[in-house]
Amino acid sequence: MKKKLIAEFIGTYFLVFAGPGAIVVDEITKTITHVGVAITFGLLVMALIYTFGHISGAHFNPAVTIGFWVRGELSIRDSLGYIVIQLIAAIAASYTLLFLFGNVAHLGSTLPHASESQSFVLEFILTFVLMTVILGSAVHGKAVKSFAGISIGATVGLMAMFAGPISGASMNPARSLGPALVSGATEHMWLYIVATILGAVAASIVYRTLHE
Repeated sequence: MKKKLIAEFIGTYFLVFAGPGAIVVDEITKTITHVGVAITFGLLVMALIYTFGHISGAHFNPAVTIGFWVRGELSIRDSLGYIVIQLIAAIAASYTLLFLFGNVAHLGSTLPHASESQSFVLEFILTFVLMTVILGSAVHGKAVKSFAGISIGATVGLMAMFAGPISGASMNPARSLGPALVSGATEHMWLYIVATILGAVAASIVYRTLHE
């Protein structure tokens, strides 16, 4: 379990450091662009899955961890261990960004562009799709698992590209919680915790109904 937790810490740290970090750098330099940020997230997730997937399953996301717990693939103890280490890593990464760049762009926090209800529904759907792709490409018995990283990374990049300007395209409570807590932009934090977890749980239940 120790190796799994170390892998989850490193993976989540770099996800929150480089993903929101790209938003911070774009705010400073105006060179990365929204499309570049989306591509950064997608490529980063793909690389991290291939690096740590065989060690911890490459969750890096409390919503995904809870989704696997609902499926019975993780014990409550292991799930809590994953979630705690993911949140610690996200906060540590956000403090690193704060140290390097200051509180620019709320450290890449996810914030609703319009109403909270609009972003809530978007985050639910995005996380539902993400969890479904994870299960279909990395878990299903007939899946070509060597392509799972590409499938999941492409999904994250696609979701970030079209939904990022509206909801921030979080799909991940840790990714939202770290920057929000460290930057102080906590007013919408509940949305990115509740909607993403509900989306992942719903996907796990629906997937089980369809395939098992």
